[in-house]
Amino acid sequence: MEYKRKIIITKHSFAQVKDSLDFQLISFDELKEWVRRGVYFRKLLSYDTVVLQTYNFNVLGKPFLTAVLIRLLSSNSCRIEDEQGRSIKVNMNFLLLAASRYLQGLFHKGEVIRQTAEECIALTNQLTEKGRLDLTSRPVYLRTDLVFGLRSGGSVGHIAGVLNNLSKFTGKPVFFTADSIPTVSEDIEKHIIVPPADFLWDHGEVTVLQYNCFFTSEVEKILAQTPVSFIYQRYSTYNISGAILARKHAVPFVLEYNGSEIWIARNWGKPFRYERLAQQMEDLNLNDADVIVVISSPLRDELVRRGIDCEKILVNPNGVNPRAYHPQIDGSPVRNNYGLDNKLVVGFIGTFGKWHGAEVLAQAFVLLIKRRPDLQENIRLFFIGDGVTLPQVKEMIKENSLEAECVFAGLVPQADGPGYLAACDVLVSPQIPNADGSPFFGSPTKLFEYMAMGKAIIASDLFQLGEIIEHDVTGLLVAPGEVEKLTTAIGRLADDHQLRARLGVAARDKVIANYTWEEHTLKIIDKLRARCDD
Repeated sequence: MEYKRKIIITKHSFAQVKDSLDFQLISFDELKEWVRRGVYFRKLLSYDTVVLQTYNFNVLGKPFLTAVLIRLLSSNSCRIEDEQGRSIKVNMNFLLLAASRYLQGLFHKGEVIRQTAEECIALTNQLTEKGRLDLTSRPVYLRTDLVFGLRSGGSVGHIAGVLNNLSKFTGKPVFFTADSIPTVSEDIEKHIIVPPADFLWDHGEVTVLQYNCFFTSEVEKILAQTPVSFIYQRYSTYNISGAILARKHAVPFVLEYNGSEIWIARNWGKPFRYERLAQQMEDLNLNDADVIVVISSPLRDELVRRGIDCEKILVNPNGVNPRAYHPQIDGSPVRNNYGLDNKLVVGFIGTFGKWHGAEVLAQAFVLLIKRRPDLQENIRLFFIGDGVTLPQVKEMIKENSLEAECVFAGLVPQADGPGYLAACDVLVSPQIPNADGSPFFGSPTKLFEYMAMGKAIIASDLFQLGEIIEHDVTGLLVAPGEVEKLTTAIGRLADDHQLRARLGVAARDKVIANYTWEEHTLKIIDKLRARCDD
């Protein structure tokens, strides 16, 4: 039998499927990389069976193109499966229906763009009065990202952190979102606003623009008879729902701004097709907001340079739930599962973004083993998560024949994260500077989780990380991107158990005193009180 005649492609799916001798497993991002490099065309019709695993095929992005891509790989059977247990054959009928919807979208997308632009211009030209604040009423939290199947990451921690603490200072919050978010308390009223299957899913950014109008309308129907305290929106591209709803209800608008999506697209992805409209919508959000919550000083400085009133900006770093992340968590089940017993484990958790520096950590580990072969038997590098730079990290480890010394856990559910961190002895946050030379504006959630676990930490001395970690007191700081310095720091902690313990205790004490999600949420409420009459 020919080797691997079946291929499974995962998209927005986190099922624990492993590659085997019977089938090949790749991510959808890897499939796109095949197309980019021309590898795809050598694989046409080369598999008997092709299976695309996705979170929910009703919200499958670019369904026509996706269906064509996977169908052309198969000489026989092709299907799409989702986590709801549904399966659909990608046959001629499916392709014809997908093509029909694609063509319909071509005729309607211009209207969506025009209507959104007109609404944005009209709102920009309207004067608004500051909304009234009644903290006994119910705050409304809007999560408008069209991202599905999210199981873990910094955004998950932030959303749950704020939502789970709002009722300590206000009425009970109401949560509107495109999909469920892990670790959000079950007793919070939640409404999932899912676009219908006949949305313009084939047309990328137009889909997001269409969702802006749909989401706003659906939320307004539900809120019609609800006394609202304020609107809180986690800023997302092409969405002004928060500004519109705050005006309609005459209440304050709080905008959580974690960075310009336009800058992020230019530097970490590809520029938006309708960038001018995206900029208009971003500016409207910033100007309409009564309070803008940013996670770092560089973000505040950026907004001030753009003409935003400094008085309404709150610098509020990320935080942690110290009851979920603490030193008493037993890491032995994870250690047993991954063969880490009696090893010194150096850990990293993250989504492997271009700014996370996971590849720098891999380089440092390679160098450490070359310089300190005495450590090779007893030290392990433990990567937890998945993302764009993971293939590069894996290739680096493979090229240096260190597969036995490195463990890749993949994505793990947010609630399981503490157990994985508990399995580690040293935790690393190796962020690197922005490639364009602009200030690093992040506030890595992982840093606060590391601190709460009471673990020894190595972090890049980069803006907020260098402000929070005090070198040789609550962790070790190294120059960002400096492989040599990171190698030395790992070796130092590997050799010194007492140093690891001392740093971990101090880090835990500091995070509890200053960086809990409860404290983070209270600062937002205090800023609102200062900006609006109670």
